[in-house]
Amino acid sequence: MSQGEFPPRVTLCVGAVVHSGDGVLFVRQTYGENLRGVWTLPWGFVQGRLDDGSPDPPHLAALRETLEEAGVRAEIEGLLGIQQHAASDGSPRVYFLFLCRPLSGEPTPDGVETDAARYFTLTELEATPDPVDPFCLWLARRVLRGEHHLIPPCPANPYAPHLAFL
Repeated sequence: MSQGEFPPRVTLCVGAVVHSGDGVLFVRQTYGENLRGVWTLPWGFVQGRLDDGSPDPPHLAALRETLEEAGVRAEIEGLLGIQQHAASDGSPRVYFLFLCRPLSGEPTPDGVETDAARYFTLTELEATPDPVDPFCLWLARRVLRGEHHLIPPCPANPYAPHLAFL
């Protein structure tokens, strides 16, 4: 094991692919050096612990970010996958990416982190003159084309009530 901080520190991020009919939910970011004005999937950070001291599980963080950024209440269908990445300063990030279905709410930006929210079809995504995050576009294409695998939630596991994806 290499020298350094122990335990190692990695930022956990989440992304939600909210699939409805023939579209996927996107939001336009209002902040960030490389994200301002860019369409992305709803995403954010796992906070570790919530205000009440309970753990912030990645799947619930994805649902929270979807509601906060796009005004859409959704539910998890399953885990699409995990993506290793790095922040602009090189610090490690791991993204948990979930497939979701909308339950209620129309896409509405929060006016703070996002200034637009809408469902895009694959044709609309590929034709928009607006910037779209390349990874989000790639992931949306895979989902809309049915080129993905899904790991469903498994509530009955030895660590319940903590949810597993197996």
